Parts: sequence; structure tokens; C-alpha cells
Amino acid sequence: MNITTSRFGELEVPEEDIITFPSGILGFDKTSRYVILNDPATEPLRWLQSVEDKDLAFVIIDPLRFRAEYTLDLSDEDVTDLQLNAPEEAIIYAIVVIPKDSPEKMTANLQGPIVINANLMRAKQVISTNASHKLKHFVLDEMKTMLASTQKQLGRLGVKLNRREKAQKGSDEEAR
Repeated sequence: MNITTSRFGELEVPEEDIITFPSGILGFDKTSRYVILNDPATEPLRWLQSVEDKDLAFVIIDPLRFRAEYTLDLSDEDVTDLQLNAPEEAIIYAIVVIPKDSPEKMTANLQGPIVINANLMRAKQVISTNASHKLKHFVLDEMKTMLASTQKQLGRLGVKLNRREKAQKGSDEEAR
């Protein structure tokens, strides 16, 4: 399928890559078909591009790329709407807002994530009931925090090669 986008021009997209939002995205309920575009230059950010409106695209990110722990409890209604049979079928993205004058202050909406049934390519923007999920999470700040935490944990993981000490002890014991 060929689509035209205002950001990426003319693209050929396999039909099986089209994601359907039966209820649309909040505020964009008349547009229901999208595709995820990966641009290596903007990794880990991706684009959720409408195939029906060339000017409509959302910047999205996998929440685990900036937040070490992110769990989402889906309501029974959401599970039914998405036709999910197992948690492994779900892919989660957060919509990102990037201020024009301060891209370093980009935020991600963890309160209203996008959930995709990867098997059926059926999606829905859901509302998280987790109180720690806010509308605006500062992505770069949380990435820095996550990186610092990872580095701290790695700093605790020491590798000790005691071959010389063991060899020396062995020689000392043999000499006795």
C-alpha cells in the first residue's frame, strides 16, 4: 500500500503493518489506521503515522526506554476491545510531546499509553489507573536517572580475578 506523508514523503507500507484503532486516538477519533515508522536518526523515538491523513503523526516511545519499570493494568474492557489473549501479545508506546523551543524538555504521556495487539494489529489508547503514571514524564530526565541507576548497579558488580593470589597461595602451601 502506498501512503503519502508530509514528513517522509511517499512510502510503501505492507498492508500487514497497518494498525487499526477502532475507536481512534483520543481527540482524533475519525482517523483509525496508522503505521509505525522507524527513523534511525531519531531512535529511540518512532512515528505513529496516519495512513488516512498525511499531516497526522505522533512521536511515540517504548516506556521501558526511559523508565526501568513500567507496568500497565488493563481493564477487562480494554482487554476485550484489544482482543488480547496473553500479555505477550501487547506492545505499549507512550505519546511524546516535544516543545519546539526546548526539545530537551520532551515529555511522554504514561497516563494514556497506546496498546497494540501485535497479533491482530489492533490498538487502543487506554487510560492508566496507576497513580504514578502522569500525563507528562520528562523523558530525558528519566533516561538520565535510569542510566545513573544502571551504572550504580554495574559499579556494585565487581569482577575479581584472583588467579595470581590463588597461584601464589598454592605455591606457598606447596613450599610448606
